[in-house]
Amino acid sequence: MMLPSRVLRYGFLVPYDILPPMRRHRHLASILLAALVITPLAAQANPPAGAQAIGHANPGAAAHPPDHPAVLPAREPQHPAPSVRPQDTGFLNRVIVLNGTSYRYVVYLPIEYDPHRAWPVILFLHGSGERGSDGMDETQVGLPNAIRAHPERWPFIVVMPQVPYSHHHWTDPDMMQMALAALDAEMKEFHGDPERVYLTGLSLGGYGVWEIAKDYPGRFAAIVPVSGGIFWSYEPQRWKQSNILPEGYVHAVGKTPVWMFHGTLDPVVPPKESQIMYQAFSASGGDVRLWLYEGWHHNSWDKAYAERSLPQWLLAHRLSDIATAHAEAQMLTVPLHPVPAKVDPDIYDDYVGDYYDGEVRQVTILVEGDKLFSRNRTNDLNELLPENPTTYFYPSGSPTRIIFQKDSSGRVTGILYHDDRHEEHWERR
Repeated sequence: MMLPSRVLRYGFLVPYDILPPMRRHRHLASILLAALVITPLAAQANPPAGAQAIGHANPGAAAHPPDHPAVLPAREPQHPAPSVRPQDTGFLNRVIVLNGTSYRYVVYLPIEYDPHRAWPVILFLHGSGERGSDGMDETQVGLPNAIRAHPERWPFIVVMPQVPYSHHHWTDPDMMQMALAALDAEMKEFHGDPERVYLTGLSLGGYGVWEIAKDYPGRFAAIVPVSGGIFWSYEPQRWKQSNILPEGYVHAVGKTPVWMFHGTLDPVVPPKESQIMYQAFSASGGDVRLWLYEGWHHNSWDKAYAERSLPQWLLAHRLSDIATAHAEAQMLTVPLHPVPAKVDPDIYDDYVGDYYDGEVRQVTILVEGDKLFSRNRTNDLNELLPENPTTYFYPSGSPTRIIFQKDSSGRVTGILYHDDRHEEHWERR
């Protein structure tokens, strides 16, 4: 770059070399900066012939010789398209505001949730022990636990509202309104299928199931009260109307399918409550089931929500089918455990020993008299009853099975421990 011979100073042209050195340096820097700024602007204002967008020719432009290729415009920087966050699944926190009051609750989405199809929805009502305002305790008992144990059995959206303390109950009109508002919100958010909406609850929630089904008829495709009834423990005077009170529920619920569960030894909500409702619905031609769990107390929900057939039974019912569906009544007493098989006690000696999972002793099998027992790692001693010569169960009604494994010579080599969730193999040593 050639330096200027004269510059403008104080309005006069003066020789460049008479400027002080520092002034000359500053002036030179300003010239370089101006060159950097002006040059690209001039190129944009007067683009070379042939500088066109790719794929668009200029008919009036001359062809460029090989040593002077056309200049292409600079590309805009490419930014990746914003990623769409996948929908969270599992137990999700929610809040609903009703009449100025905020209520926390939880909605469950199965892991295979797809927003492009309609989903069956369950409204679950917890018991009195899960009341509160944290929006969490209602996920600890009953149906939520069954979902955690076997999520593959429950392809439903499940809405779990929570009743606060201060003497609130699911039978209170404002609590029923809150539960249904939460249900409506989640059906809208997650594309719930109005043809397949179901209602269930345990204990206090069982009371709520009957009340909501009565006050909001035609809303649910099926209902499942567990350890519930219509004679509320906090209003004992309702028992005085036991001859007439069920009629109002029968009339409102109609042929909506009902499946009740109750423990025969329930000291909190007596099984008579479910038996009265069964008799009323069966007498009117309703579609009703009652399963009584022999030997179970108030917590029959542990057994009820573990029934493999329950979610399939729910999915078999649609709201529009109720009017034309075949109604039937069934009352069944489910024994605490199978009837023990008759086996020769002499075979028990073959099972005696310690059984290990790796280096950890899981169980010791021993014989006392003509009975077989297991002693676990905490030294609890439990009798084992035979289902057949190699499979044994506990008298408590647990679904656990102890299955003795043998090799080709008939020698006992281990135990297959099987429960409702998984299997483990323990080696005999």
